Amino acid sequence: MAHTSETQSASIAPMPPGEEAQNLSPRNIYGNDISEVAKTLDVDIEKGLTKAEAANRLKTFGPNKLAEAEKDSPLVMFLRQFLNPLLIILLVGAVISGYTGHWVDAIAIFVIVIINAAISFVQEFKAEQSLAALSEMAAPIANVRREDDWHEVPALDIVPGDILRIKAGDILAADVRLIEANRLQMDEAALTGESEPVDKHDQPIEDDEEVVLAERLNMGFSSTLVTNGAGLGLVTATGMDTEVGHIAGLMATATQPKTPLQERIESLSKILIAAALLVVAIIIGIGIANGMDLGEMLNTAISLSVAAIPEGMPTIVTIVLTLGSQAMARQNALVRQLSSVETLGTTSVICSDKTGTLTQNQMQVMRLWAGGKAWKVTGEGFDPNGAFIDPDGNEADIEDEQDLRIMLSVSAYCNEARLIEVDGRPAIRGNPTEGALVVAAAKVGISRAELKEQRYDTLQSFPFDSTRKMMSVLVRLPNGDRVLAAKGAPDVIISRASEVLLHGEEVELTDERRAEIEDVIEGFGEDALRTLAIAYKRIDDDNVGGDAEDHEQDVVLVGIHGIMDPPRPEVPNAVAEAASAGVRTVMITGDHVVTAEAIAEQIGIKTSDEQTVHTGAELDTLTEGQLTETVKHAAVFARVTPEHKLRIVTAMQANGEVAAMTGDGVNDAPALRSADIGVAMGITGTSVAKDSAALVLLDDNFSTIVTAVREGRRIYDNLLKFIRQALTANVAEVSAILFAFLLMGADPLLTLTPLMILWINLISDGIPALSLGLEPAESDIMRRAPRSRQEDIFADGLGQRIIIRGLALGGLTYWLFKETLDAGGSLQYAQTIAFATLIFAQLWHIFDARSSTTLFRKHPFGNRMLLAAVGFSAFLSLLAIYTPPGNFVLSTEPLELRHLIEVIALASLPTLGLSMLKEAFRFRFL
Repeated sequence: MAHTSETQSASIAPMPPGEEAQNLSPRNIYGNDISEVAKTLDVDIEKGLTKAEAANRLKTFGPNKLAEAEKDSPLVMFLRQFLNPLLIILLVGAVISGYTGHWVDAIAIFVIVIINAAISFVQEFKAEQSLAALSEMAAPIANVRREDDWHEVPALDIVPGDILRIKAGDILAADVRLIEANRLQMDEAALTGESEPVDKHDQPIEDDEEVVLAERLNMGFSSTLVTNGAGLGLVTATGMDTEVGHIAGLMATATQPKTPLQERIESLSKILIAAALLVVAIIIGIGIANGMDLGEMLNTAISLSVAAIPEGMPTIVTIVLTLGSQAMARQNALVRQLSSVETLGTTSVICSDKTGTLTQNQMQVMRLWAGGKAWKVTGEGFDPNGAFIDPDGNEADIEDEQDLRIMLSVSAYCNEARLIEVDGRPAIRGNPTEGALVVAAAKVGISRAELKEQRYDTLQSFPFDSTRKMMSVLVRLPNGDRVLAAKGAPDVIISRASEVLLHGEEVELTDERRAEIEDVIEGFGEDALRTLAIAYKRIDDDNVGGDAEDHEQDVVLVGIHGIMDPPRPEVPNAVAEAASAGVRTVMITGDHVVTAEAIAEQIGIKTSDEQTVHTGAELDTLTEGQLTETVKHAAVFARVTPEHKLRIVTAMQANGEVAAMTGDGVNDAPALRSADIGVAMGITGTSVAKDSAALVLLDDNFSTIVTAVREGRRIYDNLLKFIRQALTANVAEVSAILFAFLLMGADPLLTLTPLMILWINLISDGIPALSLGLEPAESDIMRRAPRSRQEDIFADGLGQRIIIRGLALGGLTYWLFKETLDAGGSLQYAQTIAFATLIFAQLWHIFDARSSTTLFRKHPFGNRMLLAAVGFSAFLSLLAIYTPPGNFVLSTEPLELRHLIEVIALASLPTLGLSMLKEAFRFRFL
């Protein structure tokens, strides 16, 4: 936590007296008596700051708010879309078309460019978020002591040295050192990762080592929630100098890496641009050698540029990703950044938080020891359905099990939590650990309300405090007897117990019996169960008015609860499925290492001794190089800080991993932003975490991530199918024109016009290719290893297949074009023949693009949308050939019926012939 020392001391340095203020490091804040901290801050705790001093400090430190990142205006965002190299080439083509008088071509190309840019702009605009969500977490008003009186002031005006009044329900407006703490609890999960509210006190913390944030129990932190109690706090830091401000700073400097898809598309764009320039250079060279007119060469260059660039690719990639994101949303995974849809498919490691993601985020009594007998407790979370099972597998009959009944009755009555219903589901109001006891009792029909109906009356309550580590309630039973019901830390209860309830009898708690009970507690601890002891004591009438210290001695120990936040039942299978897909799961949590390791072993994250477990303190001793090696074998990181999470993600990326990081708190935001794909919790996640993530889990369930990985792989497979179809068409178009220039001598003719090429790319090819995005997943999709980040988009023979099939389609197109001319057909009729040939050749080819094998291995009716798209595309293309508007815009000419039939039949030959060769000889490159 070295960063905290720097930020805190820096924040105090300008304050008079300067030399003393510079000594206000984190250790001096939590390690010194509050009077020393107040002296350093130059404030009288009893009176607070004067208004004049508060105003001076406000000028020195500035408003108590977080700096927000600058955002680009919508206009800048829109113009940025035109930096796409593919769109730049098309714009140049549109300008040249207008310059040479081809206005229809120029307008059509320009409209396509605008549509592509608009779609990309809309997606980015929707996803654009700022750090403002951090500011929204801050308390708008605070109760501050100034000039010996209490005032409500805007949180923006709070300064170091202010005295804050704190009560349950407040969101702290600044970092504070506690002056008073009365049963004070704070939920710091969003900041530290702790799964339960933290008990606070106001005493100095003495420790030779730096105390981690989660263990600074005499401090409160900005933006955390006060869940119980009341107190006073001395403000030690405001704005960007607070712990949450430090995280905001990390977020501002954290950069989002490019997704693998973005990297591959950029690489593909460079290849396409290079190919287009090369082909244009060849054509111009041939034209100059043959003495061609400059205007003709420019027109040809435009045609080739349009042919070489898949105009519809940015749009269709966006649409396919959008369809994929909609499919994920139906499976409770909400995609905020479209490019992340595919990133999931390349994920090689999932860094998962524990609480609420791998676990249910519902504390539950898992095991119980009562009256000398051990019980296993069934059920899920806060659901009051379940049973108590003994070692022989028999379910408890609560009427026969007196010791168990007494224990659960005391647990339910000595309790401030309540079992309620929220949106039709059981929930707990109050402390989650106390709630676990309420639910356990409810499983056998015992509740505080029912006991009160039976005339159990509360005479006096002794609330929990961090000094006694227990709470108790003095109860009058229906028969008039007085009994103290108590619960607390096992070591405390046992030290105060003189007897133990065994088989319905109160017997002396001998050293031997004490040792047996401590073995039970130790066994629960080894299974990462938090333990809570239950006891009672009969009170004489003469002693009813005593205090807690009088009553809470010589109690009768009843039993021990073993409590934990259990794993979600579906998580082990999800972890195993991810492992079979080559995706390892690593737990990264702010919780205790023993608990984290036990959960990791239960759900299959840690399955061998070779998989290591590390704490944040250990990470502080490692260099970046050592950490890069450590993460290769790590299964669990516990008690980590935001900096640790960032370092872990960076180390994994240095190893070439594609890392998904889950999180729900403010402390997770920097790592979510820096990970290849940040995954936030939709139910328990803070708005900051959601704004920093690319994916939001609507059910907070780890198994949804694995489902999303499967969907991401399917989407990438389908994108490759689309790219294969689109680029095969581009190679066919370019080669059809190139063949004319290479084989027709000094007076070559254009095989296809620019608008014909646009039509093919966007309508006859684009519409059916879009339906490839709906192809179902391959059967082996979750048995493959993750793709490497460095893997080329043309890997696995895709490049060869595109070139070979594209040349075959282009060759056939040129041949029929030339045959038509040789037979006396006009140029317009020959171009229409070439136009129809290429359209139907692509429609045949799309059935082969559905698979990396051949079309003979795919059920022809497996994608009904594809069949409909092919039919619709063919229909539109026939309209382009046989209607006057189509003839005018595209310069087509109606074909004779026999010629159309011949074209459709011949167009099937390249696909069917090459597929038969591949099927017969297993040529991978075909």
